Amino acid sequence: MKLIITDIEDPAFLVEGEHKIIKPQRNIHHCIGCFGCWIKTPGRCVIHDGYENTGIDMSRCKELIFVSRCCYGSVSPFVKMVQDRAISYIHPDFVIRKGEMHHKRRYQNVIELSLYLYGANITDAEKETARSIIEGNADNYDGLVKDVRFYQSMKELEGLVL
Repeated sequence: MKLIITDIEDPAFLVEGEHKIIKPQRNIHHCIGCFGCWIKTPGRCVIHDGYENTGIDMSRCKELIFVSRCCYGSVSPFVKMVQDRAISYIHPDFVIRKGEMHHKRRYQNVIELSLYLYGANITDAEKETARSIIEGNADNYDGLVKDVRFYQSMKELEGLVL
């Protein structure tokens, strides 16, 4: 399954195959760092606002795709909040990967991450930051980077096939 997290309310891109799209549909609450998703309800956020199952959704996907407005080389606040609420995807224990300490895997799937950022005048520095962040995300999820692309506007995403 492909899991797409986007800040676009009515996306005009196309998705092939089995997928789920998480987009702004209701108010999302910030992660409060309570670790309830690790201790009380492993894998599921304790805040019930419609976004509590994102970690579980990630456990079922083969590809995680972010489609977002570029904000200083990162994703939009909505996409980042969804991503923060999915911390339950990883286990609270630590392992060493590539000589660095990271959280251990909770699930067996290996996720391929793709990032599609849109926005007028995305600078080379922002592109470098975006690539660095998605590589860091892949390391944290024990996954792989599949694709990183940049678009000048949301309109350019129309007809894009994911």
